[in-house]
Amino acid sequence: MTLELAGAGVVVTGGGRGIGAALATRLAAEGARVVVADLDGDAASAVATRIGGTAVAGDAASEDGVRALVAAARTTLGEIDLFCANAGIAVAGGPEVPDEQWARVWEVNVMAHVRAARELLPRWLERGRGHFLATVSAAGLLTNLGAAPYSVTKHASLGFAEWLEVTYRHRGVRAQVICPQGVRTDMLADAGPAGSALLGPRAIEPEQVADAAVEGLRDGRFLILPHAEVAEYYAHRATQTERWLAGMNKLQRRLENAS
Repeated sequence: MTLELAGAGVVVTGGGRGIGAALATRLAAEGARVVVADLDGDAASAVATRIGGTAVAGDAASEDGVRALVAAARTTLGEIDLFCANAGIAVAGGPEVPDEQWARVWEVNVMAHVRAARELLPRWLERGRGHFLATVSAAGLLTNLGAAPYSVTKHASLGFAEWLEVTYRHRGVRAQVICPQGVRTDMLADAGPAGSALLGPRAIEPEQVADAAVEGLRDGRFLILPHAEVAEYYAHRATQTERWLAGMNKLQRRLENAS
């Protein structure tokens, strides 16, 4: 079941900038009625004003924040047809990253999705349709060198979306994931020299991610890959695991030597 975007009620979290703003803009251009959600209320309002949508300020990760967002969106839209779980954060480092930072990344990148589904599913299952789009990143299919919290949580968000898809697809509820590599956003700018060296050369604009998302929503594929080469990398990871791991470690050493 594909989604008719014209007239659809849509929520985009992290919609104040970057990929979220591009998604909100493109979906509105397709005729969707868009609620732009962001922790930064001013940023959400700026995007909503520009696209003719509605802004909701708040934490789209906390239990209370998700509940308030879904309630506000239903008041505005009547029903939520598409929920874009786009908000995400990244923290560099590995096991040495403090527990509170690991916890915050887990809350935003994983539990926000779980909590949104908890609020959305009863109504979606009752009416026999609903659509969940998660911005997972290629890190969820592969890994992100230098950022264990981001890699681990993006793998988890992919796993949750897969679970939604296999559990509820026959009941009209669909889940899809969009998995770009480098995108020219603040997150890439904050990734430092290693991130820029790894992702910068093939980075794309947020608008290109939004274009890919709309194309994927139309054809219904689970994996939406704005960087086509990610499909090849993902296949190598699955079928030539040792070779893939060795290649990634070689890249890790190259980044260390360059720093």
